[in-house]
Amino acid sequence: MLTYIARRLLFLPVVLVGVTLLVFVAMSLLSPYQLVSTYIKSPEELKNQSLDQLVRKYGLDQPAHIRYMNWIRNLLRGDLGYSVSANMPVTEAISKRFPATIELALFAVIPVVFGGIWLGTISAKNYNKPLDHLSRTFAIIGWSLPDFVFGLILLMIFYGVLGWFPPGRLSMWADSVVLTGDFVRYTGMNTLDSLLNGRPDIFWDSVRHLIAPVITLSYLWWAYLLRITRSSMLEVMNKDYVRTARAKGLSEKVVANRHVRRNAMIPVATVSGSMVLGLLGGVVIVETVFDYKGIGLLTATGAQQLDYTLILGTTLFYGMLLVLINLVVDLLYAVIDPRVRLE
Repeated sequence: MLTYIARRLLFLPVVLVGVTLLVFVAMSLLSPYQLVSTYIKSPEELKNQSLDQLVRKYGLDQPAHIRYMNWIRNLLRGDLGYSVSANMPVTEAISKRFPATIELALFAVIPVVFGGIWLGTISAKNYNKPLDHLSRTFAIIGWSLPDFVFGLILLMIFYGVLGWFPPGRLSMWADSVVLTGDFVRYTGMNTLDSLLNGRPDIFWDSVRHLIAPVITLSYLWWAYLLRITRSSMLEVMNKDYVRTARAKGLSEKVVANRHVRRNAMIPVATVSGSMVLGLLGGVVIVETVFDYKGIGLLTATGAQQLDYTLILGTTLFYGMLLVLINLVVDLLYAVIDPRVRLE
């Protein structure tokens, strides 16, 4: 196990360097004048110096390998440039918006993991029965319906018609309370911070704003995980060692828990990395539809305003985050499937 972990950790820096190279290649497609904002510390530099002076100052007229090393040096200092659309440094913009995206993703993971695995298991146990057909129908609809279409339908029904789940992160009254100095932002997540500040009214307002985007973000991957769990359970239930366990007189509960479920979770763990990737990728669409001020909406706004610095910064951030998430998934996969540790 330790050897497996060591191999993965040693490979991590290579992957991270690969991510930086891909982003740098994308940067190289831009002209030096477009890249200036990636290096400046404030918009005042654009007022006080000409573009030619800034290009020379930051070495944007130098060979590619020198520009790459200069950019890596800035990256290690946490300097990703200045975002014109956010009107602040890119690092600051990401740090302010990322907690909102984490909050949305965490609330979305709960129905995906527990609902998908639970219903997939029940569907497999009731193979070709009405409950199985019903769950498969909902799964097919969820897998076929695009996020933005489903989100717009929910927005139209639950906000436009019923007025239940409004867009945004908070209502105007709650937002004004959060922005005051008396409300301490411990984590940047409204649900957790409101509880820590003793404000259950703001907590419930935040939950009300989360319901529609969480359903939109989680439905597709809930359907996907349900189908994977169901097919994996059905495959394992027909294995020889499961039939042997039943022949020994073990109860169905023991067979399911000891022999079926553990082995059926291996394919589920395999696709969990893709699921997290899909959830984080889906926040761009979901946050835009519901005006949910997270890093996804920040990226979409930067793309609309051709803010190259912000787009490259968030792309790099997403890339590094997903590399780390895949590392965690690999380690969890090794815990579930001992064969991986022996390779």
